[in-house]
Amino acid sequence: MLYAVLCYNDEKAVSAWTKEEDDACMARLGKVEDSMKAKGKLGPVARLLPTTSATTLRKGSGEPLIIDGPFAETKEQFLGFYMVDCESLEEAIDFAKELTKANPGGGGYEIRPVGLYHPSEIG
Repeated sequence: MLYAVLCYNDEKAVSAWTKEEDDACMARLGKVEDSMKAKGKLGPVARLLPTTSATTLRKGSGEPLIIDGPFAETKEQFLGFYMVDCESLEEAIDFAKELTKANPGGGGYEIRPVGLYHPSEIG
């Protein structure tokens, strides 16, 4: 089963890190990624650009409305994701737990099963 592990944190706090702090965190996360990669279970990983670069399309009864910025005003923002192929939800949770050890502090990881719309286009 494919799982998306969605990364949330306070974007202002993360963007305040020095380059050294950010590099150190990314190196720790890389070690966690390496374990899943070695098992052939790690798919795409993405770090999103700041929400200030986002554009949102809002649906309604008329024409869609295009607005600048994130889709919601929240304390934490969606910062990136991992796509992992796990045998069970428990395995995906274990991976997310390892990510929290590598990236301590606030935020969280949402684990959501993924249904492919075009599976023939993957790998």
